[in-house]
Amino acid sequence: MKNFKLLLALLISSNLLLAQGLDSFNIYKVIEKEGLSWRNGDLQGFKSCWSVRPYGGIYISTAEGKFIEFDVARMVNVKQEMIGSGGLSIHTNHKFKISGNSAWVSHDQVAIDKFGKSSRSKEVRFLEKENSQWKLIGQSVHIIDEAKKNNDTTSYIQTVDIITGEIETIASLKGHYEAPNWHPDNYLILNTYGNLIKLDLKSKRINKINTDFANNCNNDHGISPDKKSLVISNFDTLDLAHGTYVSKIYTLPIKGGIPKLITKNSPSFWHGWSPDGKTLAYCAQRNGNFDIYTIPAVGGEETRLTSADGLDDGPEYSPDGKFIYFNSYRNGHMQIWRMMADGSRPEQLTFDENSNWFAHPSPDNKWIVYISYQSDEKQSHLFGRQVKLKLMDIKTRVIKDITPVFYGGQGTINVPSWSSDSKKVAFVSYSIN
Repeated sequence: MKNFKLLLALLISSNLLLAQGLDSFNIYKVIEKEGLSWRNGDLQGFKSCWSVRPYGGIYISTAEGKFIEFDVARMVNVKQEMIGSGGLSIHTNHKFKISGNSAWVSHDQVAIDKFGKSSRSKEVRFLEKENSQWKLIGQSVHIIDEAKKNNDTTSYIQTVDIITGEIETIASLKGHYEAPNWHPDNYLILNTYGNLIKLDLKSKRINKINTDFANNCNNDHGISPDKKSLVISNFDTLDLAHGTYVSKIYTLPIKGGIPKLITKNSPSFWHGWSPDGKTLAYCAQRNGNFDIYTIPAVGGEETRLTSADGLDDGPEYSPDGKFIYFNSYRNGHMQIWRMMADGSRPEQLTFDENSNWFAHPSPDNKWIVYISYQSDEKQSHLFGRQVKLKLMDIKTRVIKDITPVFYGGQGTINVPSWSSDSKKVAFVSYSIN
């Protein structure tokens, strides 16, 4: 009997822990949805996270000592024109207290607006369970003074679920990091200040990849189809004072090693590797114009695929090898195109007022993701602009936003960054303090 009672007590305790764990997860999801819905302009999604209680309230204290109070009904009755300003927020250090159908959770928040300005706050959220769904009923926010910080860049390495739009922040790194490649072994490869690094998605450890003499790597790098090799674009000559950028393409083992020169001519910027591993596609300037070229992956003579006036850039093969996706200024506005792998039959895919760059087809060949500048950037893709990520269904050509507007641009998603299951995309957003 004693053993039975002990077993029963253990089972009850275990079930309580499981229930609390599930509640913590669901509460976390509500908080994330509330913030993302606000920034995406999803009015109904935002309102669905809140419920009015007579004892609920919003309390805000500022770094200047001001105190602001208003009723939760203001959140539930918010108007469309008051939300959807863009930007991203990052929540960390969650601490939960759950008692029956009531809970509170404290967390830190970094909010980055679409201009790259960040603010930090300490927050306590109050929730109640309503019809088995957790709802926010109040919150207390203390805004932290950031004014004394020196100007610098913070890079937020993130992933987005293409179906749910859920954004996960993998790491917040001081300094400038760019262009994540997603390896199936659960790590990302990025470049930072001329070096390549490996960021383990589970442990969050960072290790430098040995690229030997190639220590001016730019954000055009990638992984071979067999996952055994790396391709890099390296500035062999980098004279910022005189605007000299001599970029050439090299390959090396995935774990690092001595790079092998592939392109004799420069400047050359890699973007695509054919599915059979035999051919590289890249953007190169020859005779004053940037066009798309291919070359054998072992080196050799290059083949020119485009010759239209204006910049052609970002060539990437479809997983079946039939097409090359790219962005082009040939019509006087930067849009997404594709052509046959031999350069024939170019076809325009996007037709909006934004500047669209770097189309990356998913491994299952169902989608392309690309970065969309919210202004006409002509033939430039600069850092420090308002951008969003968009997703196109290749079959139907239907396009949807998968992120709010955020501060990014050059370095955000220059290279292939899909997860191997085609469910998520890695990207980088930034803030300037």
